[in-house]
Order: sequence, then C-alpha cells, then structure tokens
Amino acid sequence: MLAAWRQNQAHYLAEGLGIAFFVLCAGLLTMLLEHPASAVHQALPGSAWLRRGLLGAAMALVLASIVYSPWGKRSGAHINPAVTLAFWQLGKIRTPDALWYGLAQVAGAIGAAQLLKLTLGEFYAHPAVRHTVTEPADLPMGDGIAFAAEFVISFLLMWVLLYSLHSQALKEKTGWLLAALLAVYILFETPLSGMSLNPARTLGTAVAAGQYESVWLYWVAPPAAMWLATILFRRFYRGQELACAVLAGCAPVPGSLYFQDSEEPPQYPDKQAAR
Repeated sequence: MLAAWRQNQAHYLAEGLGIAFFVLCAGLLTMLLEHPASAVHQALPGSAWLRRGLLGAAMALVLASIVYSPWGKRSGAHINPAVTLAFWQLGKIRTPDALWYGLAQVAGAIGAAQLLKLTLGEFYAHPAVRHTVTEPADLPMGDGIAFAAEFVISFLLMWVLLYSLHSQALKEKTGWLLAALLAVYILFETPLSGMSLNPARTLGTAVAAGQYESVWLYWVAPPAAMWLATILFRRFYRGQELACAVLAGCAPVPGSLYFQDSEEPPQYPDKQAAR
C-alpha cells in the first residue's frame, strides 16, 4: 500500500478531487434550484419535474467534464467505489490501487460536503436541500423500494459502461452515454431513493447531515448490482476485449494503472515502486 501510494498518489488525488467536484456541484445546483430564496426556484415554483430536469442536465455536464478532463483520463474517472470494485473484479486495476481509490473517493466526498456545510450552512441544511442526502422515499416499504431502485439503476449503468467500453465505435463516447443516463435517473428515479449510485457520495452527505439511518442501503445495493453486472457481462459478452478501466475510453500506456488480462498484475512492494 505504501509503495502504491508513493508511485500513484496523483491518480488517487484525481479520484478524490473528481468526486469532490461532483458533490460540490450537486450541492450548489440543488441550492440554486430548490432553496426558496433562490431566484431560479422562485421562477419555477411549481415545476418540480422541470427543476429535476435542469438538475439532471447540469449534472450530466458535470460528469462528462470529469470523465474527459485530463485528470479524469489519468485516473479513469471512477469517482465511485462501486465502479472501482467492478473494474477490480475485471482485473483492470490492482488491489492496492483499488483500495486507495476507495479511500480517496470517500475522503473527497466527505471533504466536499463539509466544505459546503461550513461555507453555506443554513442554505445547505434547509429542508428543501437537506445537505443533498440520498434517502428512501417516505412510502410503505420505502427501504425496499429504494434498494430495488438503486440496484436496477446501478446494474443498468454498469452494463452500459461495459458494453460501450468494449465497443470500438462507442468507447470514446462512454462518458457521454453515462452522463445522459445520469440525467434520466435524476429526472425519474430521484423520488424513489434520492438517486445515489455512489456509496461515497451518500456517505459524504450523510456525515454532513448527521443522518445515517439508510446509509447501509447505498453501500450494499450499488456495489452488489455493479458486481453482478460485471460477472454476467463477462459470462455472456463475446465482443472486443476491454483495454482498461478509463471511462473516457483508452488503450493502455506505459505507466498506466491498468493492464491487459494477459499481463501479470504487479506485486507491491516491488523494486521499481520502492525506488
């Protein structure tokens, strides 16, 4: 782990900053659209669907900007422990790097939510914003509905991700496909579970709100769904081999964290990493 940190800490920093940027944008945009004092909210007071549509479109652009940024291309722009887990299961990221990715993602999400809380406390905590926590809908069997919804959207996202990365025609467009899917999810699925897909993002906002009742749900459903999608995809798909775990689409390059199935994953610590 220490050798991996010395060798690849820039990649981990990119992951932490990527999810921090995502959480910051989600918080700021939600306040802009939902806080009663916002001029945008006042202009669209009875249009919850339209406001969610605008949020979805904006967050789609945020996600695409992360995926196709130089730092996003460097780390792969996972910004999600469930995505990293799936690529680790595929053998496209080494175990020490996957662990550091997860830690960086959690730290980035918590740090960004705390920054919003410290700088925009009463606005971020307003009942219309609620620290942008993800929580089940207030319905009978709400936890079960939210779990099922998170499982389905996470499974579909990972399947689309893997299919597009395995396609010569689509792999360079993977980030945009995921961004479009995110926009649709925010519009239609948010009322069921808050639309998480991301355990780290959920934990970050939960820490800011001091609200942990349903966090377990978001740490089980998305990782389990993406894991299952990965296993089934490997079993049934017989197309082009996946080159790496970079969401923008890539081919392995010297010094990359990602490797081909035919390559032996490096062991840590090794002589090269220790220098």
